[in-house]
Amino acid sequence: MVEHYFHLKADWPGNRNDIGTIQAQNLQTKISIPLDMDGPGEGTNPDEMLLGAATTCYIITLAAMLERSRIEKTSLVVESSAVVDVTNGIFTYKKIIHRPTLVIVNEKDSKMATRLLLKAEDTCMISRALRGNVEIELEPTLFVGKVK
Repeated sequence: MVEHYFHLKADWPGNRNDIGTIQAQNLQTKISIPLDMDGPGEGTNPDEMLLGAATTCYIITLAAMLERSRIEKTSLVVESSAVVDVTNGIFTYKKIIHRPTLVIVNEKDSKMATRLLLKAEDTCMISRALRGNVEIELEPTLFVGKVK
């Protein structure tokens, strides 16, 4: 068994509407509560970071699966959205919607590429960590050839 360790340091200087910082090996940014949640909106926030973790895990997992399957692509882009519900002052991260757009070279790879677009979400470790707590929805688009 191999275990990987990731480390992050967070510093929060004051109260709710202050601005803090986070620092990891390849990440350093300010953090605060978003403007639409009555915060200062400086830097990133936990909602964006969770969405970023889910999206980057999905796209990297899908790229690796396409490579292993020898499916040649010309483009892979994922746009994602998150839904946070606020009921009675309680914030609940409800849903993530991934909208991957994949452009492949060969029509013969379409069926497998479609399967992988769906399978990547089941395989991604962040998706697996969220399973049962946050709904993850996929709205994939697949093109063959060059898309302008």
